[in-house]
Amino acid sequence: MSVLGALAARLGVADRWRGDKHVSGEVILSEVAQTHVVLLRPRLLMNINGVSVAKAAAKYGIKPEHILLVHDELDKPLGKIAIKHGGSARGHNGVRSCVDCLHTDVMPRLRVGIGRPEGQTVERHVLGRFSTEEKKVLNSVLVQSVDILLSQLSQQGLPSPSSPAGGRQAAQKTPLPLTAEPNSET
Repeated sequence: MSVLGALAARLGVADRWRGDKHVSGEVILSEVAQTHVVLLRPRLLMNINGVSVAKAAAKYGIKPEHILLVHDELDKPLGKIAIKHGGSARGHNGVRSCVDCLHTDVMPRLRVGIGRPEGQTVERHVLGRFSTEEKKVLNSVLVQSVDILLSQLSQQGLPSPSSPAGGRQAAQKTPLPLTAEPNSET
């Protein structure tokens, strides 16, 4: 959620989040480098947020390969970011929900590392607040994440539907939403 908040702020549209009961989330419609963009913050539990993503894809006529999922990643340390081009959900229940609801795994993903917890449960770690030290790292992560997203959008650099390894294709229409997994700080 923090990444999408930072992206909306950089685009100058942070005050335009609007609830949309038809997609079970909050949405901003914007444009980046002549590309229509739908920012989506699902408001469902993470384990079923794919319902929100699928509803938004249907409402706005967006192909799954044009959906860029933004999510936290336990297997990456805080401060590490990576683009993944389709494939397995790798144990992330929010991504799994998106794959199940869209009937494909071709969606590229911006994986934002939050690291594995020390001395607490995964659930508490994912839902918890960042410490003061972690917030220092997070500021840099947000800048880097937004730079990557803007680069992807300005180049219309999403991978072609045939490129993800193991990706299954689905049919729909065009623009480009960005989605974030709810119930986590990133």
